[in-house]
Amino acid sequence: MSQSSVAFERLEDQLQWYDSKSGYNQRMFKRLRIATIAISVSIPLSAAFVKYPVITGGLGALVALFEGLQQLNQYHQNWITYRSTAEALKHEKYLFLSHAGPYAAAADNSNALLAERVESLVSQEHAKWAPAQEQTSKTQNAKN
Repeated sequence: MSQSSVAFERLEDQLQWYDSKSGYNQRMFKRLRIATIAISVSIPLSAAFVKYPVITGGLGALVALFEGLQQLNQYHQNWITYRSTAEALKHEKYLFLSHAGPYAAAADNSNALLAERVESLVSQEHAKWAPAQEQTSKTQNAKN
């Protein structure tokens, strides 16, 4: 396997991963947010019109559950971070394929430059991810 195909396959693989994970996190964030809003709106109606207070309490518990899942899994933050990385990788792909930007001057080393820049983007995202996970863990521990 040539250096060119290895670097480009890595780019394609990472681009697909970040794109799909961004989409998944966006869908999960929006689903949880819509459910939270819908249930929150129904709580006052339930309190006014339903004979059983356990239903109102259950709706309130669902809101807390959905918010807890959002905080624990960080769907919104992951969506934004993964989308940003996917867009940066797309940008890199188009520059490489067009022999533009830094690849125009590095005709002899464009494959090595691609590998370095892709790994740099992925490493930057990983470097942002670890502190965010630690912060989430600290926040969850402080609440307990």
